[in-house]
Amino acid sequence: MGRKPNDVKKTLKRLLSYLPGTYKATLVVVVICIILSTLAGVIGSLFLEVLIDDYITPLIGMENPVFTALLQAILFMGLIYLCGVLSTLIYSRLMVIISQGAMKRIRDEMFAHMEKLPIKYFDTHQFGDTMSHYTNDTETLHQMLSQSVPQVFSSIVTIILVFCAMVYTSGPLTILVVFMVIVLFFVMKNIGGRSATHFVRQQKSLGEVNGFIEEMINGQKVIKVFCHEEKVKAEFDVMNDQLCGHATSANKFANIFMPVVVNIGNIQYVLVAIVGGALAISGVGGLTLGGIAAFLQLSKSFMMPISQVSQQLSSVVMALAGAERIFKLMDEPVEEDAGDVTLVNARYEGTVLTEAPAYTGIWAWKEIKDGAPVYTKLEGDVQLRDVSFGYTPDKNVLHDVSVYARPGQKVAFVGATGAGKTTITNLINRFYDVQEGEIFYDGINVKKIKKADLRRSLGIVLQDTNLFTGTVRENIRYGKLDATDEEVYAAARLSNAHDFISRLPEGYDTVLEGDGGSLSQGQRQLLSIARAAVANPPVMIMDEATSSIDTRTEAIVQAGMDSLMKGRTVFVIAHRLSTVHNADVIMVLESGKIIERGSHEELISEKGKYYQLYTGAFELE
Repeated sequence: MGRKPNDVKKTLKRLLSYLPGTYKATLVVVVICIILSTLAGVIGSLFLEVLIDDYITPLIGMENPVFTALLQAILFMGLIYLCGVLSTLIYSRLMVIISQGAMKRIRDEMFAHMEKLPIKYFDTHQFGDTMSHYTNDTETLHQMLSQSVPQVFSSIVTIILVFCAMVYTSGPLTILVVFMVIVLFFVMKNIGGRSATHFVRQQKSLGEVNGFIEEMINGQKVIKVFCHEEKVKAEFDVMNDQLCGHATSANKFANIFMPVVVNIGNIQYVLVAIVGGALAISGVGGLTLGGIAAFLQLSKSFMMPISQVSQQLSSVVMALAGAERIFKLMDEPVEEDAGDVTLVNARYEGTVLTEAPAYTGIWAWKEIKDGAPVYTKLEGDVQLRDVSFGYTPDKNVLHDVSVYARPGQKVAFVGATGAGKTTITNLINRFYDVQEGEIFYDGINVKKIKKADLRRSLGIVLQDTNLFTGTVRENIRYGKLDATDEEVYAAARLSNAHDFISRLPEGYDTVLEGDGGSLSQGQRQLLSIARAAVANPPVMIMDEATSSIDTRTEAIVQAGMDSLMKGRTVFVIAHRLSTVHNADVIMVLESGKIIERGSHEELISEKGKYYQLYTGAFELE
């Protein structure tokens, strides 16, 4: 908060591009209405001179005054102000439409672009910082478009027109007003500058307090387990005291700002009245009573826009900084995908594999060679050949790793945290691309396969379960959006989730909120497995899928998982070695290298690292 945009011109130009043709025409109407509104105020003030000198003054002392002309003049003046009010109403309403339309386009484009970003972006950016683009940045931008911009433009137009009207009415009095404006600028610079400094500190402290509160809400169980209520209260008091101090200082200057500006305006008003009266009495400048009244009104209309511009400019700068942050997100490079091999439903016509219009239980990779489609049956043969990879250029996580998973095999990875187990699966589904070596899927380099089709062929059950707001049925169907109810029920039964779902208040129509907080960890994981099962993928990746499930539930889940794994190539990552002893091949990783591989019985007989882990402890720390 409080930072300035690096390139105001570029940001403004890009911001205007979000106003489509219809909005640009509407913007022209807004500009016209703002000018009409300002003109109405200036003409109304100038008309005071005519009203007083030509209609009111002649009536003074008349024995039988006739008020018809005066009433007509007042009616004319009322019509002028009515035009101003209507113009203000119209441009205010139109700016709401323009700002909301522009913000909708920005949010749509920002979210659409975010969905194209690689996993690396989310791994390297804080969740709160990304969320702030949709909250703080868009809100300040909306305020600027709907309020600050039209107010600043209106104020500038007002200042120009009123200044011209004052010069026309009285040159000497205009000089006096300009002098008072200089005094006003000096005061605004000192008070406003101090206020801005403390407001920046206030926003920083506010962010820290909000972050602390969010963290404490999420960690209430831990706080209560360790009886740290008093400790966190004390920490909060310190942070809240800092916020209170900065907010007090900021608002102290902010609260005196307007009263000081208003009183300077009042002093100016008095000085103009005194000097104007003296000029009128002495006959200098040709001032009349009506002229003084008109100038007083103009001078009052001149001071307020100046202070308004000063106040709104800070909001504009802050909003442009927010817009620049939004555009920075939109400029993040999207996930590259040069693949042209696609996944299709297939069938055999005799011995020839061809594409099928609907699901047949057979999948094939479709590749165009020499202008004709070539189909390769999806078998689930996955190979990593001499793969090296690092999340940062200076540190490799994997070193010359080779893995061969034959169709239908269950391959298990075991090893300590940080050994590189999850990294291997991240490379198979191309969340990240290998830096050295190659990965082949049914003999096709995965870099040639479209990422969406590659990932559609992989069912993934993660350790961290994410459930979305919606019914249980909708959460399971997330794995296959066009799945029928029968397919949903079958997937739930396969994962052994059907029994507990049937006991929920509304069964499959029970609405889950807050990431499924009303369910146990085991139940949430069962739904995650059902979600993968409904997609019926030929290859499964189970990333520590049972690590957060109790032993009894694990036995239920394991039975469902075994059914799900049958006939599929499966990669299993597990801390509990009891869940991988039936794997066809177990690979032991240490420091990014495969140090042992073989079946459970083979590795036990070798009495190496796996033997030590299996016999020494059933959990890897």
